[in-house]
Amino acid sequence: MCPHSRLLGLCNNFSYVVMLSAAHDILSQHRAPGNQSHVHPDPTPTPHNNSSRFDCNSVSTAAVLLADILPTLVIKLLAPLGLHLLPYSPRVLVSGVSAVGSFILVAWSHSVAISLCGVVLASISSGLGEVTFLSLTAFYPRAVISWWSSGTGGAGLLGALSYLGFTQVGLSPQHTLLSMLGIPALLLVSYFLLLVPPELQDPGGEDEAETSARQPLMNNEAPKSKPGSSSDFSPWEKWTVFKGLLRYIIPLVLVYFAEYFINQGLFELLFFRKASLNHAQQYRWYQMLYQAGVFASRSSLRCCHIRYTWILALLQCLNLAFLLADVWLSFLPSIYLVFLIILFEGLLGGAAYANTFHNISLEVSTCWTSHKHREFAMAAACISDTLGISLSGLLALPLHNFLCHLT
Repeated sequence: MCPHSRLLGLCNNFSYVVMLSAAHDILSQHRAPGNQSHVHPDPTPTPHNNSSRFDCNSVSTAAVLLADILPTLVIKLLAPLGLHLLPYSPRVLVSGVSAVGSFILVAWSHSVAISLCGVVLASISSGLGEVTFLSLTAFYPRAVISWWSSGTGGAGLLGALSYLGFTQVGLSPQHTLLSMLGIPALLLVSYFLLLVPPELQDPGGEDEAETSARQPLMNNEAPKSKPGSSSDFSPWEKWTVFKGLLRYIIPLVLVYFAEYFINQGLFELLFFRKASLNHAQQYRWYQMLYQAGVFASRSSLRCCHIRYTWILALLQCLNLAFLLADVWLSFLPSIYLVFLIILFEGLLGGAAYANTFHNISLEVSTCWTSHKHREFAMAAACISDTLGISLSGLLALPLHNFLCHLT
């Protein structure tokens, strides 16, 4: 699974990232007569309040964030309760079809409401896929965590960069989204035709050799537990495993709360009127630089292993406080300083994700011998980043309304 896990991670998170990169365009809703694009490549935002010192959309980009994350949160909350009873193949199929539907629905939408429905489909796709593939890593060597993490980081960079690039050269957002339909197809091909089932070996081993089996997982729906492992996994056992994960989950919740509060609560308000880039372009560059930082740090696990992830949480909260102060006081003289801070923000977020799941994988492979325990631990830990993102979106909406009413 090692090489393929990177490709699966990239394809799985791609639609989620693209929707966040397109958030400003989705909410601008500037539609010229006869123009078939959802929005103009360089839309003119409708101000929330003409007397505001900010160039605000009437709805915060946090609305897109909530549509892109709340369905994922529901999936991840319910996953530990019984998602393991559903074979992997149907889950992956639903994930791929949902991603296709998200691109089509947002591309052809004429209203914010319908666009947000398309964003919801992207959320279902990435959330279900992440729970499925991270659970599947319990049956492979531990090194797949690094490959998966790198792939998800690559999704961020490729998604943000492709959306920025296509719109920058003049392609409409509608056609940009439709051009990305090949990514969900690649996800399905990678899983059903390329990925091979694991040998039932200890995932704590460092052996990265490919399994000798050649049939796809389509013909072997879900890996079975090792002989002798308990088929009964009681709620008390689940609680015991989850309680042991809290020291990893809480820092990751804080990291993702801070960074997505910045991304969807402050990016739109960090507008430099004298810069050569217009507002929509500035927003796209912020998203791209953030994803570049995430990609670099998610791919660095083999070079740099961070055990105490609470340090990353502290630094990310300091980033949030600094940029919030700048939104309020406007003391940064150049957009390029914001570019550097956002790149650093992405580095912290990617490092927190990769090291958290690596640390969890190390611990559960030592403390638990059953695949069921390890599979549950990886699925349960997925809730941390999603919970942090959801909380940030809920708080970013009232912040947006408050700041946009300032004169």
